[in-house]
Amino acid sequence: MTDAEHRRTLIGLARPVYFSLLASVAAGIINTVWVARLGGDAVAAVAVATNVENVLLGVALVFGSGTTVLVAHARGAGDSGAVRAAVRGGAGLCALVVPLVVAGGWLFRADLARLVLGGGDEQGALRLATSYFAVSMPGMAVFFAQQFVDGILKGAGDTRTPMRLALLANGLILAADPLLIHAYGVVGAAVSTVAARLVALAVGVVVMRRDAVLRAARTAAAGERLTASVRRTLRTGLPMSADFTVRQTGALALVAVVARLGVTSVAAYAVAYKILYVATMAAYAVRQAASIHTAHRRGAGHDECGAVGRQAVLVAGAVGLVAAGLFLVLAPWLPRAFGAPDAVTAEAALFLRCVGPYLVLMAAFIALGGVFEGSGGAGRVLRVTVLGTALQLPCAFWLSELWGLPGVCAALGAAMAVQCAALLVLARRTAAQEAITEFSRAA
Repeated sequence: MTDAEHRRTLIGLARPVYFSLLASVAAGIINTVWVARLGGDAVAAVAVATNVENVLLGVALVFGSGTTVLVAHARGAGDSGAVRAAVRGGAGLCALVVPLVVAGGWLFRADLARLVLGGGDEQGALRLATSYFAVSMPGMAVFFAQQFVDGILKGAGDTRTPMRLALLANGLILAADPLLIHAYGVVGAAVSTVAARLVALAVGVVVMRRDAVLRAARTAAAGERLTASVRRTLRTGLPMSADFTVRQTGALALVAVVARLGVTSVAAYAVAYKILYVATMAAYAVRQAASIHTAHRRGAGHDECGAVGRQAVLVAGAVGLVAAGLFLVLAPWLPRAFGAPDAVTAEAALFLRCVGPYLVLMAAFIALGGVFEGSGGAGRVLRVTVLGTALQLPCAFWLSELWGLPGVCAALGAAMAVQCAALLVLARRTAAQEAITEFSRAA
């Protein structure tokens, strides 16, 4: 494939993934908007429940992303038996994880609510959050199943259906929220979300059964025991899950650093990060596309990691550069869309204007990481992420004392520059090893 063909493939795969990620964020926003009419305690309850779901998304990546890479690789090789083995492995791992999360979350829902709220009034936000978890935790079985089905479809080369399913779920939530929240309060928001996802899951299963690649795999011999398939999925998906978790933990730890600057800075940081999601999710969309495309090409016997990596960095870097330019120009107005007061808007705008270098470097790093994931090198990316997070926090602590929020931006950029340099070194080593292997085969 030429560079232009790689680029078109990446963009074609990434575009639906991006809108799917946006739709996932929109689901929480829709719930928050409707629940806001019930008061501050209700908003706090839904907000913390959404944060818990974001953490659990990292758990879903173990079998979701692991299955995506393995199915894409098997599809590239034209091996229906390997496709079936990959699906069985993901299903087996999902079946092991779901009961633990659902049962543990439901049994300890009050403790979980107390943990994420830091205690509080039993008659207020804590009680509402516990009630929300009573529905949302059993509903995690639907959420995990939906992530698994999405992972299978993406591995089969279909990134459009997951986007359509996310839009369908959001449309149903938008229609059901007013009725159910009016009737049942906060619990109604949880019921609406779970029911909408259940409908989307049912549609996804129907589409999956009609997919030509997956239909051929249903009658093929898996070629290995179920336990071996489960272990393979775990080895593939666990580093991706850990990478996501480390990044989420680092972002949360930065809140504690920013908190030293005052309440206004914390609010500005929170608003600015919500705005950044619009750009960062584009980078993650390219990452998923690069992972799928790399795995598919390697399965077909083509080691084109270097070419795919260059185009992934080019696409994601261009998006990051455009976003940085837009933030530079629109920074004074964007925070006001979230209803931020003048003091918060001023600090958030300053953060958005300073975050450009970090945004471009982050987009390139995230996109290139997808090539490593698709080629079985996700563990290397994880080590680099841990290194960057370890550098980021003390650097942010020091620079924030000197420059406030711009210092946090500088720390983010410096840590990301180190991560990009480290990943580039690993990419060159990998390319050299592939060249040696290819020369040995030719000889």
